[in-house]
Amino acid sequence: MNTYQSSPDRYFDPDPAQRKAALTLYESIADLPLICPHGHVDPRLFADPDYTFGSPVELLIIPDHYIFRMLYSQGIPLEKLGIPRADGSETETDHRQIWQIFADHFYLFSGTPSGTWFMDELYSVFGITEKLTGTNAQAIYDQIDDKLRSPAFRPRALFDRFGIETLTTTDAATDSLAHHQAIKDSGWHGRILPTFRPDAVVNLDTPNWRSEIDKLSAVSGMDVTNYTAFVQALENRRAFFKQMGATATDHAALTAYTNRLSDAEADAIFQCALKGDAAAEDAARFTGHMLMEMARMSIEDGLVMQLHVGSFRNHNPAIFEKFGKDMGADIPLVTEFTEAIRPLLTAYGNHPEYNLILFNLDETTYARELAPLAGHYPAVKLGPPWWFHDSINGIRRYFDQVMETAGLYNTAGFNDDTRAYLSIPARHDVWRRASADWVAGLLVRGIVDETDAQEMMRALAYDLAKRAYKL
Repeated sequence: MNTYQSSPDRYFDPDPAQRKAALTLYESIADLPLICPHGHVDPRLFADPDYTFGSPVELLIIPDHYIFRMLYSQGIPLEKLGIPRADGSETETDHRQIWQIFADHFYLFSGTPSGTWFMDELYSVFGITEKLTGTNAQAIYDQIDDKLRSPAFRPRALFDRFGIETLTTTDAATDSLAHHQAIKDSGWHGRILPTFRPDAVVNLDTPNWRSEIDKLSAVSGMDVTNYTAFVQALENRRAFFKQMGATATDHAALTAYTNRLSDAEADAIFQCALKGDAAAEDAARFTGHMLMEMARMSIEDGLVMQLHVGSFRNHNPAIFEKFGKDMGADIPLVTEFTEAIRPLLTAYGNHPEYNLILFNLDETTYARELAPLAGHYPAVKLGPPWWFHDSINGIRRYFDQVMETAGLYNTAGFNDDTRAYLSIPARHDVWRRASADWVAGLLVRGIVDETDAQEMMRALAYDLAKRAYKL
């Protein structure tokens, strides 16, 4: 039988001494609770105690751009995978056929993070030991489908099974947080917290930005017709999010550019945007200014500020026009931090109440810019390898390039950053194993001792994320 072998010392260095030390370190933290401080799981999963995931395809393929991105790269139309089109026109609805296509092409994921996560998910969550192939596709579909109908596979039950202590969602500034309120009202013990994400109203080049401003007016109870009212509305929404349990904000920007505008300059750009006349250069200036404003607000309200930089969103216009955003066509950019973020750090980087976590897709900045910045400014912490680099090798490169200069305790631990709820344990397991392997390398080379190694492992698995995100 073609079976999946889940080796207890998987992902570790082949050197026997390091491998043994890594396994010991890993086992010391393997059962620690999961801290999930940044992700995109839909809070609706937890608002309804009887929520079901639907079919295996609805759970594992349609929402996962890591999966359908690879299949699309090999010429499989997204319509064949059941991905909804923006215009509502027809796509494949036979989920068994979609699953068969996926299984027939599962070999494409060999050696990729998606393949690692998926196989771990099948084995650890569903108890499936056979490797997925075109031959056994329908039998495995039936096994998954049968389990998904069980109460043990409701989201709340899995929350306990996965050992999650805290899970945060990512929510638009205009979100009513009704699902979060429903979770609170239900009396369920699970700790699900919102995160304030204002990109749709802050980035003037966001599609349908004007309608987003109308939503902001409605939800804040303020008439957002000028820059001053805009800032007040954002402060109002941040206060509401904090009241609902939020400890952090999240911001995505094309670059790390920051710069302070005068209120008059900011209002002039804002008025142009309201008329639909904002130039691309002004939109970039406004985003850079609003990052400064968000830093100011973070000092005042205590919310941790996350900044994700360097993704060229929706690179493929044909896919964006047919299917909308987040369809696997986002591409990393070359980025620069030292000059770009200096205005923000000059203003706030030394402030004891400011907490900034930086993420970037350009690995060349790790050793050259990000590690030195985090190793100096008290406000700065480095987030874990993000997106394309959330992988065994990506994590290793991150440790090698960042830790000597930044220091372990100027990093923010791990976050899974996923919509794929059932993959969360697998993602954390990869991080914890890669961490154990790195620390074991230091241990066997005499760079750290046993006590330091144990403390570093607990920090990487649990403490750093909990502290960085005030959880």
